[in-house]
This record gives sequence, structure tokens and C-alpha cells, in this order.
Amino acid sequence: MAGTELWFRRYPATAPLGLRLVCLPHAGGTATFFHSWPAGLPADVETLAVRYPGRQDRFTEPLIEDMTEMADRVTEALLPLVAGGVPVALFGHSMGASVAHEVTIRLERDHGVTPALLAVSGREAPGHAPRTELHTRTDAELIAHVRGQGEIEPAVFEMPELMELIMPALRADYRLIETHVPSTGTVSAPVVAYTGDADPGCAVPDAAAWEAATTGGFRLRVLPGDHFYLVPGEKALLADLSTALRATQPAR
Repeated sequence: MAGTELWFRRYPATAPLGLRLVCLPHAGGTATFFHSWPAGLPADVETLAVRYPGRQDRFTEPLIEDMTEMADRVTEALLPLVAGGVPVALFGHSMGASVAHEVTIRLERDHGVTPALLAVSGREAPGHAPRTELHTRTDAELIAHVRGQGEIEPAVFEMPELMELIMPALRADYRLIETHVPSTGTVSAPVVAYTGDADPGCAVPDAAAWEAATTGGFRLRVLPGDHFYLVPGEKALLADLSTALRATQPAR
């Protein structure tokens, strides 16, 4: 279980365990992005926030710049938790949505496990993302792009000491997502796609195109806000996500 504990910051359910929700952060993001989520989710849901290497308590580990390696390692770490039969769902925001999609493909294709739900947020459907090479640009250009998506903590960008720590992970994550060629085929898990109505990086039609990525049913939910709509809109998002999770387990 060492790999499992390394990869996931776990927030245990406060009622008898009914489902595990794996949450995957955006480019440059960390597991603590989801620290407030358990309070807004059903009591029988255990939240597993993914700890990407090279940041926070995994700061000394090498960064991962390749989607195949990232998805393979997250899947491997998750397997001991799905072996017991407890349903698993995945939520990914931005880059995390693509990682969640690739993990879902691996669970279904290689291990015969169909997640109860794949929730993707702020990310275009496979094949709909424009080709960019921001990871090759200067720090200033990359930061300008990130700030243009919407800011969670604007003060961070004004602190050189923090930026020195953040930039390697941010650049590695952009390299990972910009060099990623999505897996082909569809998943069997139901998919719900979330996006902000003013997200400059994920237009509503590109989020709606996730419908073609699944045979298990699809729903689109558009919420007010930019790429980080889920920060001010956390309550509304978690209410909707909770409803979607409950719907996957009618007997709960």
C-alpha cells in the first residue's frame, strides 16, 4: 500500500464507505486544491486527492512530463483500492481531466474495472484541444497565459521565491498535456462534463464533445465563471457532483 499512500491524500468517509472519489488537479496544481471538498460531498464518500510528484510533500521526486507514465502510475497506485469492490469515481480539472480519462481507459481496458463516474472539468474533449507549445515559451509568456485563464491566488505570481518553486512543475505539466495524444476509443463509464461559461480555454461546445467519448451516458453542466469557476462555485459544483455520485449507486 506504500504507493497508494504516496499518491493519494486521503480524506476518509464519515459514514460507512460507499464510494471513493479520486480527484486530479490541474497543471501546476496540488492535492490541497481539494482540501475543502469532503465537507461538501456525501458522508459515505472517501476523497482521494492525487499527489503529483515534484511538489509539496513529494517535492524532491522527479517531475513527470509524459502522460503515459503519469496515467500508468496513478492507475497502479489506485488498483489496491478498487480490488475490494468499493466503487470508484474520478474527477479531474483541466490537465487532471485528461489524466482521469486516461486512468479510466486503463482501468477498463487492462483491469476490467468500470468507474462509477468520470467527471471532467475545464478540459476540451479528446481531439478538440488546440495544439500549443506553451511549455517551450519563456517563463513570462507561460505565466501570462496561466493568468489569462483566471486566477486562484494572484499574489503568488508577484512572489519570486514562490514562482521559483512553482515554475518547474507548471512547465512539466504543460509539457505533459501539450505532448499528449489521447487514447482512441470510448469508455463505458458515464461521463459528466463541467465548464465555466466564461472559460477562455474550454468553450462549451468543446466540453459538450465529451459525449462522443463514452457509451455510458453523458451530461453537460455549465456553471458561471472562468477556467477556475470551481473555486467561487465550489458549493454549486459539489452539490451537482454529489447528486451524480448518488445516482451511480441507487441502493446507497
